[in-house]
Amino acid sequence: MSKGIGLRLTGLRRAFDDGVVALDGVDLVVEAGRFVALLGPSGCGKSTLLRLVAGLDTPSAGAVSLGGGDPRLAYVFQDPHLLPWRSVLRNVALPLELHGTPPAEREAAAREALEGVGLAEWGDHYPAQLSGGMRMRVSLARALVTQPRLLLLDEPFGALDELTRLRLDEQLRDLWRARGLTVLFVTHSISEATFLAERAVVFSPRPARVVLDLPIDLPEERPPAIRTSQAFSAIAEQLFGALREGGA
Repeated sequence: MSKGIGLRLTGLRRAFDDGVVALDGVDLVVEAGRFVALLGPSGCGKSTLLRLVAGLDTPSAGAVSLGGGDPRLAYVFQDPHLLPWRSVLRNVALPLELHGTPPAEREAAAREALEGVGLAEWGDHYPAQLSGGMRMRVSLARALVTQPRLLLLDEPFGALDELTRLRLDEQLRDLWRARGLTVLFVTHSISEATFLAERAVVFSPRPARVVLDLPIDLPEERPPAIRTSQAFSAIAEQLFGALREGGA
């Protein structure tokens, strides 16, 4: 049974005071437990959409509706935003600390989250002692420590080298399958979207409008070699075509 939460965007519009319209009339339904990638040119409004879903910004029109029950969510940015004076363990435990979770309980949860991203032995280290990929895994563990039902990721691996990015893609997909949460993943990488997601939504240049909503028809098990398959290439070509025809 899915632990994720569904969401619905209806007629979503965001216009800023300077006259820039980031989103205009976006409708999107995401079922609980689904992994959806969001693609589009730089500045088209993808990050604005995530902020609206997270409640960090308010739409100018339209609505964001989360499914019933506990709407707990977490947000992962491109920059890990770790506190350099806190150990890895204490960085991961920070959300629980802010919520008043007792020390022993939050430490146990943080250690479990670190184990989930393969960093169980690094809790006593500090961010400066980690590689870029490891810092991003710490950021992911910090997001997961609260047991979110909706995970929002804004180009989390965009600044990493290709090999590290591929490995983190595999790890993220494994975590999603194990936890069953709902994921919205913003990326500029067609290959990354094709590998990770069950569905890819392509947006036009600003103001964003949906130009393609494509199911990713690939097996649930996705070994690295699937990236060289004919089926993978065909999906990637469809996404590229939509980006090009949409004006990207």
